[in-house]
Amino acid sequence: MNGIRQVQLNTREGMTFATGLRSILRQDPDIIMVGEIRDTATAAIAIRAAQTGHRLLSTIHTNDAAGSINRLMDMQIEPFLVSSGLLVSFAQRLVRTLCPFCKERYTPSPELLQDWELPMEEDVSYFRAKGCYQCFNTGYRGRTGIFEILINDEEVLEMILQRSSSRHITTRLVEAGRLRTLKMDAARQITQGCTSFAEAEATIFS
Repeated sequence: MNGIRQVQLNTREGMTFATGLRSILRQDPDIIMVGEIRDTATAAIAIRAAQTGHRLLSTIHTNDAAGSINRLMDMQIEPFLVSSGLLVSFAQRLVRTLCPFCKERYTPSPELLQDWELPMEEDVSYFRAKGCYQCFNTGYRGRTGIFEILINDEEVLEMILQRSSSRHITTRLVEAGRLRTLKMDAARQITQGCTSFAEAEATIFS
């Protein structure tokens, strides 16, 4: 029978991410969700599950999408295992969206636009937070996501096997036009009037 089953961790009783994942694999599920990969044992079992045809979704603490590759190798997972088990990595952040009732159009400084590699053009408008009763004088209403998506294709696979750094992987893919970084996606949200420079900077660089 199809369904979703959830297992609660209890480290005092020996029920950890690793032991729970081993138990789940014996039931041969179609999709496995692991809250977080935080140690070598969990990482090893997760990679093994991915290699045996299971779709495994999890989180791992890194600064960007390529960082997940190096983080797994830091957990003593061999590069050939990472390259064969990892399909795609997402980095994501939540930014507050500007209040549509009071957001204020303005002209940012040339230095700020240069830092964000954005144009100073008449047909591109930039906005900042102001504040009104609709947003409780915060200048923001709601949130939206900014994303960085790294697909493990043949070029990435080769860089993993060479133990390339996350910075090198990111740079290569950006130069090839196959990766949009968190900063680039935030810049897109800024030019669309969804969020502000201040909010994007606080979220990405803090």
